[in-house]
Amino acid sequence: MHRFKRIRFSAYAFAAVFMLALAAWPSAARALDCVPVTEDAIAKLFVTWNDALKTGRADNVVALYTSDAVLLPTVKNGPRIGHAAIRQYFTADFLPNEPVGTIDGDHNIRIGCNTAFDAGLYTFTYGKKPNDPTRARYTYVYRYVGGIWLIAHHHSSKQPE
Repeated sequence: MHRFKRIRFSAYAFAAVFMLALAAWPSAARALDCVPVTEDAIAKLFVTWNDALKTGRADNVVALYTSDAVLLPTVKNGPRIGHAAIRQYFTADFLPNEPVGTIDGDHNIRIGCNTAFDAGLYTFTYGKKPNDPTRARYTYVYRYVGGIWLIAHHHSSKQPE
């Protein structure tokens, strides 16, 4: 190839790469933007989760967690990490009792950049054990992923008496 044609080709290639980088830059910058959210919207995430419990279907509940979420469950030891382990917990240990949760008192919500947490107390009643409620402490850490808020970390433990 003639030397000047090579230089012209290289200049075009550089310009094309540069234009692609400029085109991608605004979307990359937008990905770093913090999504505005209210405390009320974060509080409603518990309602969504609780409604998923009421379906009795583990997949409906698991869909509300990030793929790498950590669950520290109320009624079993050890962390459950990732969808498969979280699904197993809900299928075998929690959903068969037909749980329904209610928040006791106020939500304690803190909001950051594309993350939020909600901590407090809740009580579960069970369709299969109506006279045996569980009072527990909870913490949900939410992360904004792919246009939706998902649970990245969920800790629940029985309240000491």
